[in-house]
Amino acid sequence: MTAAAETRNAQQARREAELVSAADKGPRAFYAAAGYGKILGILGATIAFGLVAQHLLRRQDFLLGSLAVFLAVFVLSTIGSATPWGVRSRARSDARGLRKSGARLVKRNRSRLSEAALAGLDRALLGVDEALRKPSGTAALQARGALDAALDEHLAFARKSAAREYTESIGGAILVALLLRAFIFEPFHIPSGSMIPTLLVGDFIFVNKMSYGLRIPFTDPARVHKLWEQAPRRGDVVVFINPQHPDVDYVKRVIGLPGDRIEVRDNVLSVNGKEQQREDVGDFTYKDHSEYTDQDQEVVAHQFIEDLGGRKHPVIVRKDPIFARSGAWEVEPGHVFMMGDNRDNSADSRVEGGIGQIPFSYLKGRASIIWISFGGSMGIRVERMFHGVN
Repeated sequence: MTAAAETRNAQQARREAELVSAADKGPRAFYAAAGYGKILGILGATIAFGLVAQHLLRRQDFLLGSLAVFLAVFVLSTIGSATPWGVRSRARSDARGLRKSGARLVKRNRSRLSEAALAGLDRALLGVDEALRKPSGTAALQARGALDAALDEHLAFARKSAAREYTESIGGAILVALLLRAFIFEPFHIPSGSMIPTLLVGDFIFVNKMSYGLRIPFTDPARVHKLWEQAPRRGDVVVFINPQHPDVDYVKRVIGLPGDRIEVRDNVLSVNGKEQQREDVGDFTYKDHSEYTDQDQEVVAHQFIEDLGGRKHPVIVRKDPIFARSGAWEVEPGHVFMMGDNRDNSADSRVEGGIGQIPFSYLKGRASIIWISFGGSMGIRVERMFHGVN
């Protein structure tokens, strides 16, 4: 390490000790030492990102809007570093983390250490334990410094560099996230109104990819079936690969299973000759984005609660009967018949030349939960967050 780097590290250590000591004395002493610039900067940046996000989300620019939301949340999450409670908590957390990793190093290399070295390391570990029993951040900071020095003195050969530790931590987190996304859960964004009122434009959902078997990543679903493949339940809301455009995912509701006969007459659904009961709940008004005018237009439809073989869910239909899509279909073996809950505004299995009936191997998973929803007058629909998909 160069002399300049050592000087810089020493200055940072002195500043950290000064702030932790001030934090132990209370907010007045802390802000006298730290000032209000950092906390005001964090709050200002959060508000700025929030306003940008709200503007973008109102324009239905969900990609950039969601990025601005996450930036606002990330910036706000750093506010602890500008408060006495956060600074004191960070000092104690760092001491606790070093104590844990230090104890592992000592255990792993005990046979390579002298009795004197072991005694010194054990004293340093015990010092951290004693410091953490006190509420003081300064005591934890000093004990952490003593342990760090002892580890450098006796276990420098076994310690990882800071760069390596960060790389391994970040790499491990990325690997876990990729495995979760590939095999267990995958986020999905609702881009269209075909599933209104169950799913709204701007909803972000998690898809349970284990629901209907395990799909092998980077394989062609037309050639490779899933492991432990199974049929969905009638009424499930499912994300699937569009067979005509394999790079595009759709979300619809499963209406028919293999061997079923599906019939739709005047927007009334029948399965295997049995008309599915529905309850009229009145008008439903929503905004639809027009591809022709590039503006939102208000649509008034009629809402029903449909009982699909014992599973109740909402559907909406246009009041003008010319929009009704009627017909009868036989569901093929190994396939499912899909329909959108927005019955007159959905490109689904009823549409000739559309997506057709969907093979089991094309099913990505069951929509399980709405984890965030962008839209509405405020830009975020808080009431839909962590709402289950029925």
